[in-house]
Amino acid sequence: MPMRRPRVVSRSECASKKILNQIGSATLRVRQVPESRFADKVRDIIVYLPPDYHRALDRRYPVLYLQDGQNLFDPATAFAGNAWGLGEVAEELIGNSEIEPLIIVGIYNAGTKRMAEYTPARDWRGRGGQAKGYAKLLIERVKPFIDGEYRTLPDRVNTGLGGSSLGGLVTLYSGLRFPETFGKLIVMSPSVWWANRAILREVRNLLRKSDQKIWLDIGTCEGPNPQVCITNTEQLRDALISKGWKLGYDLEFVRDEGAGHDEKAWGARMRSALNFLFPARAVGTFS
Repeated sequence: MPMRRPRVVSRSECASKKILNQIGSATLRVRQVPESRFADKVRDIIVYLPPDYHRALDRRYPVLYLQDGQNLFDPATAFAGNAWGLGEVAEELIGNSEIEPLIIVGIYNAGTKRMAEYTPARDWRGRGGQAKGYAKLLIERVKPFIDGEYRTLPDRVNTGLGGSSLGGLVTLYSGLRFPETFGKLIVMSPSVWWANRAILREVRNLLRKSDQKIWLDIGTCEGPNPQVCITNTEQLRDALISKGWKLGYDLEFVRDEGAGHDEKAWGARMRSALNFLFPARAVGTFS
């Protein structure tokens, strides 16, 4: 069967309820999830509430959980001061009725423990391999907290998980391990190289395809050897296709021409990713 060409994008219990900022008529709140057996201290999260959240009081919303939460909205907390600008992107897409209103939850990474938490296997130096525990933190602590505090649609069909780089790696690993929780995955510039490409073996060893929609992408100017990054990600795409995912249906693959491995590129691609995974529903179909 001929392979569809990838779409190319061109470019030139909680303590705090602090309201961080307003983005148009949407709201950002910084919250804290208490420590647990999966985390030895409280975990900061940032919650984006859509523009109509405080008006449409009988409405419930899908939720997208994203890794590296400090990089998503606020330049003051973002890596090198470069945020994704996700609040403005979501506000525009919702305002234009391109996507359905949704809640976005950014889970702050653990700093020096980020690599350990975001990797599913140990590398040759013995580093990493704590992704399963991190996934349990999301499923057993973060998600129940959000479902208890906000008007969510808690089922898998309305629950997404996403991230970039190592965050993309842990997203795919967690999503495939727990498809009963996460029905939509955003996998941006995933670190396929980690632990001798262990994630490829994870996909190839799947016993059966899950009913999930997956967004997968890569920039053409990532890393010291961009072609290796592209090839790794294309092989990941092909592994998913071999398990039954279909391009343009439940799998979207984008090769972003000229894009680097950075927040600006990931933020820009979120427009298309949100459109693919959370398109606006027809009038009268909202839950």
